[in-house]
Amino acid sequence: MRIRDLLAAESIQLGGKATGKQDLLDQMVDLMAKCGKINDVETYRKGVYAREEEGTTGIGEGIAIPHCKSDAVSRPGLAAMVIPEGVDFDSLDGAPVNLIFLIAAPNTKDNVHLDVLSKLSVLLMDENFTNGLKNAKTVDEFLSVIDAAETEKDEKEEKTETQTAPAGIEVLAVTACPTGIAHTYMAAEALEKKAAELGITIKVETRGSGGAKNIVTDEEIKNAKCVIVAADTKVPMDRFDGKKLIECKVADGINKAEELLKKAVNGDAPVYKAAREESKEETASNTGSVGHQIYTHLMSGVSHMLPFVIGGGIMTALAFLIDTLMGYGATGGSAFGSCTPLSAFFKYGGGLAMGMMVPVLAGYIAYSIADRPGLAVGFTGGLLASSGNALVSGYTWADQTTGFQKFISDFAFQQANGGNTVSGFLGGILAGFLAGFIVLFLKKICSKLPASLDGIKPTLIYPLGGIFIISVLMCFIFNPLIGLINTGLSTMLTALSNAGMITLLGLILGAMMAIDMGGPINKAAYVFGTGMLSTASQMMANGAQSSDPAVQACYIAMASIMVGGMVPPVGIALACQFFPKKFTEAERNSKVSNLVMGCSFITEGAIPFAAADPAHVIPCTMVGAGVAGLLSAFFGCTLMAPHGGIFVFATVGNPLMYIIAWAIGSVITAVLLGLIKKDAK
Repeated sequence: MRIRDLLAAESIQLGGKATGKQDLLDQMVDLMAKCGKINDVETYRKGVYAREEEGTTGIGEGIAIPHCKSDAVSRPGLAAMVIPEGVDFDSLDGAPVNLIFLIAAPNTKDNVHLDVLSKLSVLLMDENFTNGLKNAKTVDEFLSVIDAAETEKDEKEEKTETQTAPAGIEVLAVTACPTGIAHTYMAAEALEKKAAELGITIKVETRGSGGAKNIVTDEEIKNAKCVIVAADTKVPMDRFDGKKLIECKVADGINKAEELLKKAVNGDAPVYKAAREESKEETASNTGSVGHQIYTHLMSGVSHMLPFVIGGGIMTALAFLIDTLMGYGATGGSAFGSCTPLSAFFKYGGGLAMGMMVPVLAGYIAYSIADRPGLAVGFTGGLLASSGNALVSGYTWADQTTGFQKFISDFAFQQANGGNTVSGFLGGILAGFLAGFIVLFLKKICSKLPASLDGIKPTLIYPLGGIFIISVLMCFIFNPLIGLINTGLSTMLTALSNAGMITLLGLILGAMMAIDMGGPINKAAYVFGTGMLSTASQMMANGAQSSDPAVQACYIAMASIMVGGMVPPVGIALACQFFPKKFTEAERNSKVSNLVMGCSFITEGAIPFAAADPAHVIPCTMVGAGVAGLLSAFFGCTLMAPHGGIFVFATVGNPLMYIIAWAIGSVITAVLLGLIKKDAK
């Protein structure tokens, strides 16, 4: 079978025009339909759109190869168009598309046509070939260019088969894409072509729809310098255990072949370690133990959340520093960090970034579990966890509902005196896992729907159903429960304060700051502290002196809260320095930013560590912060500002002992992490 057998003259258009990507795809589907190889045009069209949503098929250099393998295709076919003026196609290199081939592949076991399609994909990597197609004046000339190039390639392949393979292969590569029709072979061709230019011996294994070809042997793996895996789908990886290996997208194999090959021959790649549970066809994330799978999903969220924590946290710390330099350290009060336009700008930008932490955490946990359809549901669950239920008093119907509407009002909204319903990063983790499994459930129940609905599943059914379900769970169940917990915590703290048990109160407040780092328990302690500052102000307005025991108790509580919140990031930074084997490279690289955030009373710097290993990290931070809070209260340290860390130390009473309490708590956290945390994998 030759390319000409798949490409009918009526499915070729020269001098085409299109207003945009969707218009061009629609025209190409209509061209394909003219050859009579599509039995359900609309289903095929939706399949083409769905493939494009997975990633652009605009490979660069003015070329696009959209494709679809579907039951809607009766026989394999091609359609082609030349667009002299070009059209924006979201290509990998941003260049407009001038030449497009649409591929239609039947969903059958007979894959004889795949060799032909892969051959076309490889030919399109040749600039002389594509220029010949673009400059063709007639359809017959267009087909003649293809026939000539295909014949020449077949002759070269026959000669290559008779040649002896090189004795030593320097680089091995594996290429694969989800459909295994075009990009798999284009990446292989790009790597082989560039390797020849650079004088590098290479062998490329392709894993397309027709199965694996040119499979690398154990002996070749043993002797190769490095392996390149350019794949957007699963490939057998455990055979590369102990070899230097570069993993990248299949598109990088096409567009960054030279960069990848130079890294490979220079040994600039990490050594791959295969998980024991990994099978030959699946990665460890899908075949490992339940605990390992949970850890993998969790780390997906943590790794994506980390930049928001670091960037937003340091921006906020700079806002405090600016206000301190401008003289507002002791007088800024609750506005500290936004007392000047410049500091307010830093705090606003940093605050928005920090506010994205929990939604990103939840979104990418769900993404790890359920792939792209999980993102929208996970992000929504994370937003609900970080924002809590909406306040019912903000609506005109607040006091006018009855029956079922009253039930929704009472349970899905935050009542006027219902307490805080924000669940923070622990709620975000819960929302992420819930979202992922909700989408998997929707995929399962939708698997029996007609194939004609496949196109709307990821864009309508999964997001609509998933967002509805996660909203019900968070607003009706988990957020109200957290509200009850907050109310109970506030009542307990008030009782301790009224009983004069100030040292015990300092211990509890410090520990609460380090349990969920910005979540409901942390916020309950912080809100209690700011309430104590307000109480102190009222007492002084009524004639009390700042030295009165009742006023001092308010300031002591606030001091314990802030020192407790400063311990976790600093303790973790110290542990990264003195116990590096306990942390991954990415975690160790964040120790400076954690130190900055700890000094600025931004406890959220510890969240990625707590999320990655809550069973070991949270107890360590809680003990260290609790000790710091206890010592601060025992030493009688006071604080008159609600935020700021070291930038408001001018308002701290007994500052030397306050620093000692902070240092002791941080060291305790670091030592405990070194003792009980397992070595990082």
